[in-house]
Amino acid sequence: MSCRGLFGSEVWSYAVAVPDKLRLTISYAEPDEEGWIVASVIEVPGAVSQGRTREEARNNVIDALRLMLAPDDDDRSVAAGRSESLELILTG
Repeated sequence: MSCRGLFGSEVWSYAVAVPDKLRLTISYAEPDEEGWIVASVIEVPGAVSQGRTREEARNNVIDALRLMLAPDDDDRSVAAGRSESLELILTG
């Protein structure tokens, strides 16, 4: 479905079914020559971190994901009240 957005531009919207639980995949690279293990969340480009152990890499990439999903206090739509909170619980 499409409609006209701000300044007359065409805007597309899609209905998507989302399960109650959001499952993400953490991928681990083999340790590099210095022993660092790189972990990334496959479904979230840019959610990457590293650690000396797989557990440390996992904890660090979860922290990176939390930072990426945290609201930007400088976002004008948040400041203007044109936003909505969404509770997403990350366990690990």
